[in-house]
Amino acid sequence: MSSTPERLTWHGVEPAPWDGPDLLGWLRVAWRGPLLGVVMLVALGISLALRPLERRIWGLSRPVTSRITQGACRAALAILGLRLRLTGRPMEGHGAMVANHASWLDIFALNARASVYFVSKAEVAGWPGIGWLARATGTVFIRRERREAAAQVRMMRARLADGHRLVFFPEGTSTDGRRVLPFKATLFAAFLSPDQPDLEIQPVSVVYRAPEGAEPRFYGWWGDMEFGPHMLRMLAARRHGRIDVIYHPALKVADHPDRKALARELEARVRAGLESAGALDEAGSQPVMAEA
Repeated sequence: MSSTPERLTWHGVEPAPWDGPDLLGWLRVAWRGPLLGVVMLVALGISLALRPLERRIWGLSRPVTSRITQGACRAALAILGLRLRLTGRPMEGHGAMVANHASWLDIFALNARASVYFVSKAEVAGWPGIGWLARATGTVFIRRERREAAAQVRMMRARLADGHRLVFFPEGTSTDGRRVLPFKATLFAAFLSPDQPDLEIQPVSVVYRAPEGAEPRFYGWWGDMEFGPHMLRMLAARRHGRIDVIYHPALKVADHPDRKALARELEARVRAGLESAGALDEAGSQPVMAEA
């Protein structure tokens, strides 16, 4: 059996070139950037300070620091001027949420209103800033290697048994936010456990509404786009649009015969959410994938 990492990246049509911020844009960067950094660092510092006491009282559960994470994510969206609109309600029991993946902004949008723990590729742990935050907030890091699949399934089942609500992106890569790629079924094996027959998974559609006059893919982060320039553009924008987070009814895992059937049903629900919101670009919806 091959142990080659499964690292695929979606490559769509490249966005129009951007010449960088103008003078007013740099002024917005000058106050938004430091303020955003301060909010993240303060939230991180408080969480690290409280975590030992929280662990002593509640074990692996994080009833206090998860609220701090939510507050920091709400503050981050407010600093950017990016509005968040919710439809439906996030699930309350333990289990998981799955969503389409369009941008690093997904993390702020999904964390702002629900206490969740993300499942992320292992490389993120080494990213400056974001990697530190991810580790501090209890992110589950995985490697997309077949030889490690069984161990990762056991790790996710252990987190579920502790009552954690996991969030992951089954597409395996981010897109321009105008499509939903086929869901990879591998990680769904963690939920087909006879020890936890009542587990549920909630499909979530994340819809980005571009600022007036901008192209619909404004918030998308895909292909070989670098994080720094994309974040700079978000900080410099004169006016932002909106993120719609659509929480669909949760599905009971036991009602599906296998992980592939479960993945197909969840994919259909997420895609239907984008379609009903008018955000699905059927033209060119076929995935264009390449090894990263």
